[in-house]
Amino acid sequence: MSIYDFQVTTIRGEERPMSDYKGEVLLIVNTATKCGFAPQFEGLEKLNKQYAEQGLRVLGFPSNQFANQEPGANDQIEQTCQINHGVTFPLFAKIDVNGQDAHPLYQYLAQEAPGLLGSKSIKWNFTKFLVDRDGRVVKRFGPQDTPAKIEPHIRKLL
Repeated sequence: MSIYDFQVTTIRGEERPMSDYKGEVLLIVNTATKCGFAPQFEGLEKLNKQYAEQGLRVLGFPSNQFANQEPGANDQIEQTCQINHGVTFPLFAKIDVNGQDAHPLYQYLAQEAPGLLGSKSIKWNFTKFLVDRDGRVVKRFGPQDTPAKIEPHIRKLL
């Protein structure tokens, strides 16, 4: 099993294979527009623009599993991300990242890069997973890890 074996749904409802991202460095983030960490959207967008030509793709997966901080429909989420945060990186349909209904991609990410003390669950919004060009999950970053703090790790993979 690899990250490229999964299918995801874009925020506009189109199915997309993760294999479309083969050969690129990925920063996969579970997002929420009403979260206190939402200002990180700007930093994620900055990384996305700064390193896109070198092969970085930031991928945002909205989730409403933490304190109801992403209650809107996909179209509302997309609008909020674009208007309030200037997001141009790909956003996907709202998913669960934990529990029985967790998206298979997130089950895989959590398995490949456990959190503190080996925990497989996602603790909060804006948990980030860094994936290398070969599709290997390299590292998990917590919500408090800002995009600027992650940048040196991204540069090493580019």
